Amino acid sequence: MLKGISPLISPDLLNILSRMGHGDEIILADAHFPGESFNPTVLRADGLKIAPLLEGILPLFELDSYDDHPLIMMAAVEGDELDPLVEEGYLEAIHQTNPDIAPIARIDRFDFYDRTKNAFAVVMTGETAKYGNILLKKGVTPIK
Repeated sequence: MLKGISPLISPDLLNILSRMGHGDEIILADAHFPGESFNPTVLRADGLKIAPLLEGILPLFELDSYDDHPLIMMAAVEGDELDPLVEEGYLEAIHQTNPDIAPIARIDRFDFYDRTKNAFAVVMTGETAKYGNILLKKGVTPIK
């Protein structure tokens, strides 16, 4: 374990996050997501929910301030409904470190799959919420 880094962040995830450059994207996928079908770099975070994982990642990870939508989730397929508590829980975790971030954008399922193909990595979680996937776009880490 390291001081200041959530124990939910595995060594492999820490490696991926540190290797990502500005503009790179990472998918935090729910347990039902076909991550291995779309991207060769898949990390396992079985048993972990996405909101606590966001709480662990975002103190280490600058979101892209040059993109109007550095946070993207999948829109519901026609006939399905979104559970608003899923996004609310994510935003509660996100706002701890990014209180002024733009709202989460929603894109079509197949557009989300296309973004997954080009993502730096996919983290397969134990999240069971339907439409629980979220894309994070990395920004430039400020020098202090």
